[in-house]
Amino acid sequence: MDVWKAAADRQRLHGDVLALAAGQPSTPAPRAVIAAAHKAITEEVLGYTESTGMLALKQTIADYYQRREGVEVDPHDVVITTGSSGAFTILFLAAFDVGDTVVMARPGYPAYRNVLQALGCRVHELDCGPAERFQPTLAMLEELSEPPAGLIVASPANPTGTIIDPDEYSAIAQWCEAHGTLLISDEIYHGISFGDVSPLCAWKVSRESAVVGSVSKYFSMTGWRLGWMLAPSRYRDAVNRLASNLTVCPPAVSQYAAMAAFSDDSLAELDSHVARYRKNRDILIDGLGRLGITKFAPADGAFYLYADVSHLTSDSTAWCARALAETGVAMAPGIDFDTQHGGRTIRLCFAGDSATMHEAVARLETLLA
Repeated sequence: MDVWKAAADRQRLHGDVLALAAGQPSTPAPRAVIAAAHKAITEEVLGYTESTGMLALKQTIADYYQRREGVEVDPHDVVITTGSSGAFTILFLAAFDVGDTVVMARPGYPAYRNVLQALGCRVHELDCGPAERFQPTLAMLEELSEPPAGLIVASPANPTGTIIDPDEYSAIAQWCEAHGTLLISDEIYHGISFGDVSPLCAWKVSRESAVVGSVSKYFSMTGWRLGWMLAPSRYRDAVNRLASNLTVCPPAVSQYAAMAAFSDDSLAELDSHVARYRKNRDILIDGLGRLGITKFAPADGAFYLYADVSHLTSDSTAWCARALAETGVAMAPGIDFDTQHGGRTIRLCFAGDSATMHEAVARLETLLA
């Protein structure tokens, strides 16, 4: 967030910022979504909805899981939330008590750690490096002194973009079910993958896991603040009660609009963005490689490049600040995602246009020279 503020300050003064720090698409919502939002604003009252979301939207999402993931979902399994952030908070409150241990990968999305600690949970980070493709493994879980209350896995992951091998992920899900560990599968980047391996939906393996989704990333709707979860039945009552007390209901206009996000026309538009992300990823890998930055996490999906800059700095925060001040290129320091080793890494978001990626490489060349 400090980088975002500094980038906004520079943009006001110089107007030349290339935004590779924020983890969001540069494109608006699909055209059908915008049309649906306009229709809802002009024709609907837009009052409170059911606390866990409109049944029509739940049905739309359930149908989407059947079509794209091959997973049968009952509409009543779907809990609509105010962004995936709302889903995580409700789920953490429903599933964990003060003092419970929850495991996550390092590097990983910092909000998991921060929210869990704020709720009194003990966070145990698994040190996941290149040897593990920056993802937790079954062997790591088996080495724990006791099974944790929860395990959070993101595949594709933020900040690395890595995808867990489906067989490995299946084994992890089965281990969690056998040991009473709640697997929380962060699937908000599903739909954005570039290789032969597609990310696995955890409900294909275990209905005792919790799946979190969102319209923010693949659907290009970050500011619409709409997410969902598929939660095990034993948490359903607690989740429903928490949702009604914490937020009353998700944004009504976003729910009406989001139903259009899952149409064939919208999905075709969104898949064209994914093709551009793949091109942008390759532009950065090739361009930064020519500048001597050659070590990256395998960017299988999402829209991030996690780069090792240890030959340039041991203080990624200062290095990113310098890069922004001297070139106008905004990048996220790795310390935000890895409190142990992140001083030697940076994250670049390649969800913008391709011209921005080329220009970012050109400007960084002047810095590195």
